[in-house]
Amino acid sequence: MIAIIDYGAGNIHSIEKALEHVGAQVQVTDDPQVVAKAQAVVLPGVGSGGAAMARMSSRGLDNAIREATFQGKPFLGICLGMQLLADHHEEGEVAGLRLFRGSVRRIPHGPKIPHMGWNQIQALQPDLPIFAELPSDAYFYFAHSYYVEPQDQTGVAAVTDYGSPYCSVIATDQVWGTQFHPEKSGDIGMQLLKNFVKWVKQ
Repeated sequence: MIAIIDYGAGNIHSIEKALEHVGAQVQVTDDPQVVAKAQAVVLPGVGSGGAAMARMSSRGLDNAIREATFQGKPFLGICLGMQLLADHHEEGEVAGLRLFRGSVRRIPHGPKIPHMGWNQIQALQPDLPIFAELPSDAYFYFAHSYYVEPQDQTGVAAVTDYGSPYCSVIATDQVWGTQFHPEKSGDIGMQLLKNFVKWVKQ
């Protein structure tokens, strides 16, 4: 079972249905005990960084996520869920989950902010499991005003250009993160979710 974290912000119905569509058994939860029993964890991203961390901390979900990743359970963070992997989030000036060295900053410039719509990724490590059966220059759907600024490049799996290049995919032994929404990215997004489910079932 994959636990989808519900911290009380936004509609997570689309990621729930997308994962079910690719063959996963899922449970939407705000209960740390359910997270502890899950095979894997997905953290969708809606809302502001400060509010999201406050809600998760109040429920004990932050510690439950950290413990799950320390145990080696697959983790996927989507959009804000990827940003919350970092050490610090500029929006709300809050500490993140600290599972990926870096900070989250507001996009300094671009054609328009927020960055909304389809954009291309450039896979820096195209042989990683997260990119299985995906073209290295795939297009995905983005909706964000902040981005992850890595402390170093370890784990940066892809970049996207929006005014300047920024990290759009994180992939380490413990966590995957996508700045875009795979559940809103058509067949190519479904393939990425299939790759995650395959990781979970290994």
